[in-house]
Amino acid sequence: MKKRVMTVLVPIVLIFIVVGVALGGKIYEKYSYSKERADLNEYFGLTQADEIAMVVQDTVVPEKAKLRDGVCYFSLSTVEQYFTQRFYVNSAEQVLLFTTDTDVVKIVIGEGSNVMYVSDVGQDLGYQAAFYEGETLYIAADYVKNYANFEYHLYSEPLHMQIYTQWDDYTTMSISRKTALRYQGGVKSDILVDLAKGDEVIVLEQLENWSKVKTTDAFIGYVENKFLTDETTVARLGGTDFQEIVYHNVQKEGKINLVFHQVFEEVGGDYLANVMASTKAVNVISPTWFRLTNNSGDFSSLASASYVSKAHELGAEVWALITDVDSKDLYGVEIDFVELLSSSVNRRHLIDGLLSQVDTYGLDGINIDFEKVRSDSGIHFVQFLRELSIETRKRGVVLSVDNYVPSEYTAHYNRKEQGIVVDYFIIMGYDEHYVGGGAAGSNASINFVESGIANTKEVVPAEKIINAIPFYTRVWESGPNGLKASTLTMTAQNDWINRTGVTPVWLDEFCQNYAEYQVEDTVYQCWLEDVDSIRVKLQVMQNQGIKGVAAWKLGLENPAVWDVIAEYVSN
Repeated sequence: MKKRVMTVLVPIVLIFIVVGVALGGKIYEKYSYSKERADLNEYFGLTQADEIAMVVQDTVVPEKAKLRDGVCYFSLSTVEQYFTQRFYVNSAEQVLLFTTDTDVVKIVIGEGSNVMYVSDVGQDLGYQAAFYEGETLYIAADYVKNYANFEYHLYSEPLHMQIYTQWDDYTTMSISRKTALRYQGGVKSDILVDLAKGDEVIVLEQLENWSKVKTTDAFIGYVENKFLTDETTVARLGGTDFQEIVYHNVQKEGKINLVFHQVFEEVGGDYLANVMASTKAVNVISPTWFRLTNNSGDFSSLASASYVSKAHELGAEVWALITDVDSKDLYGVEIDFVELLSSSVNRRHLIDGLLSQVDTYGLDGINIDFEKVRSDSGIHFVQFLRELSIETRKRGVVLSVDNYVPSEYTAHYNRKEQGIVVDYFIIMGYDEHYVGGGAAGSNASINFVESGIANTKEVVPAEKIINAIPFYTRVWESGPNGLKASTLTMTAQNDWINRTGVTPVWLDEFCQNYAEYQVEDTVYQCWLEDVDSIRVKLQVMQNQGIKGVAAWKLGLENPAVWDVIAEYVSN
């Protein structure tokens, strides 16, 4: 009987044992810690022996640095993305420039880049500062640190670096006993590095059972919360002695009231006195004296010493204007700003020419009115302004620049950089609708003016912004032959209203008086610029807290407008 029982029980017990072992194995497999180790080159995305993975703040970024002869290098695009956009590169001249408030610092790219030239005086760096690999320019990290506030630490096995550009507080915790940093939260995730008892980690994110942390040598992964202890908040102290460059701009007391004076021939002090007779509170006049004549930096001049003397006598400074509007060379070809401004020789020639006019005529400032700068020449235009600003700053004369109302099509004018280096930034707050634009509309509606100022203030200090208003508008003609427009000055508006017999009505949407009439199949429309519309614009400018007002142009205005402008200037 016992034999029969044992014969039955033994197989059953064996079955239970086998099942138990199998279940236990599965449980163990499920809950045991994986010992698989991650491929750290793959983790950092490294594919070449000289690549350096970059951890910026607390993120592994896709960009890679490069190790060459023991020196760490960033590509130019990496420098511009994370550190500074203020380097200027001319691949044709093989130079890397950085412009401070007083000097242009030059590196000759390639084998000679171990020498840095400041005001043409060479200083040995002890390392190669810049080189090309294919079409990619690499700049030494230590050289970039001269001009950007960041610190970095380089680690090996594999090559990676920790970079800090911000100095915020962070949380640390200690490892309570030996464990592993894993690629993801979970015991089956691959091991990145081993952690010993007492190791300190930076806590990036705390989850229910796991926390995302960073080790002191910049590996980012997950560790179980049960292994973390001693939470502490730490203030991150910048390890650099970097000093931001301070641009000592020329600044005037009180509000600016500038009027542009368009001239086509040389005029003297008597002429100026006559056209200024009905103005009020004008403290800057900007005559259109200089016009570019070729791509080498030459320009024509209508400057007059008696004009400057009379302006000063009338209490106004002279910020002479140089323009590219209608500028053509001897062959009737428009100015090519890439050819003109990408050349260091041409830039220097243009700057020297302007400074000669400043010195000869005792000018108080230069106004740059380059309205045809294409996207491919934007970086060269900005470098020209940087270099010109050094010289105007030395002389204590104003550098002002005329700019369109911000739009995606004019982003290459780099308003942010202009806001750093120039003294005054003038918004051309008009031509909202223009001939060739395809639609009739206001020349300067209140929303257009207000948004233009507000958007500019996002990147340019308010104390540098001057908003220009129009002393003109347009009459739009819509008929069988399409859309046409003609200019109507403020002085001619009353005659036009009387002649047409229209009665203007105030439109709150535009803060302008509006007139419309029809003759047969043709509709005529005009959004007037008058004392009422200018008063509202000035109130917006007052509310925005900007530096002042400019007007295009002297001679087109109704004299009554000067009373409201004078009131704005005095507030």
